Amino acid sequence: MKLGLLTAAFPRLNLVKTAAWAADNGFEMLEVACWPASGGERRRYAGVSHIDVERFDPAEVRDVLEEHGLEISSLAYYPNNLHPDPGERRAANTHLRKVIDAAAALEVPTVGTFVGRDKTKNIPENFREFRRVWPRMVAYAESKGVNVAIENCPMIFSWDEWPGGTNLASTPAVWDEMFTIVPSERFGLNLDPSHLVWLQIDYERVVRDYASRILHVHAKDMEIDRDGLYRHGTASQGMGWQVPRLPGLGEVRWDRFLAQLYRVGYDGVVSVEHEDRAFERTDELVRRGFLIARDALRPYLH
Repeated sequence: MKLGLLTAAFPRLNLVKTAAWAADNGFEMLEVACWPASGGERRRYAGVSHIDVERFDPAEVRDVLEEHGLEISSLAYYPNNLHPDPGERRAANTHLRKVIDAAAALEVPTVGTFVGRDKTKNIPENFREFRRVWPRMVAYAESKGVNVAIENCPMIFSWDEWPGGTNLASTPAVWDEMFTIVPSERFGLNLDPSHLVWLQIDYERVVRDYASRILHVHAKDMEIDRDGLYRHGTASQGMGWQVPRLPGLGEVRWDRFLAQLYRVGYDGVVSVEHEDRAFERTDELVRRGFLIARDALRPYLH
């Protein structure tokens, strides 16, 4: 397995500077943020564009990677692809296709994204919308030779995302239905164990049960604030008690999680996704956070 990082935590650095820092500090792969360069999403860790998929030179990107001895594990674009507003949904779906095109041009195997969700609708109602978007989207990715890896985050971090969240694909029951509707081998998971801690789902069992669907892995940790859980309870769906942390600073047993990945034969990237508020106020804190994650994970990655 190789150690990577998601570039979205470096919004003020371009791809060249991000690649140089990553390579100098022991990272081997980049998961490159590809939101629209014109702007758009303003939530935390979104809206960053290290490759402008509408106007980039694949040769220039390859030169940057070659200079620093890096590879791209995936292109990253995480919008709400089932947004209830037709215009917002159309814009997200259209840009996602452009990211898939860019992955094909760069010979990058995978694009990471969210399924999306209408937070006001229940799961069966959302699956009716899923059928409108995802069979065609995956067929498009297949035609380009690109995998689509869905992160398993419920996307309930703020009250405007509550109660349903903005990403349907967070539980085994939903994954089973997703993969029944779209059985393509190019449609799978960008598996993040931190969300499974939050949802009280056994992440070791998930690795074993969904081994063939794990296309990419995110390394993020989760701290459960027990006082917050006491005050708000599980019906709050995490509001007030789930705290994203860097690997090594939360409740994920990285030795056990990675042991299961080795057991099932996963040999891809483990990409650090930095969403730890304690390490985000300055660029120097962001860098320190990535180094903490690196040192927590590196002993297991060979």
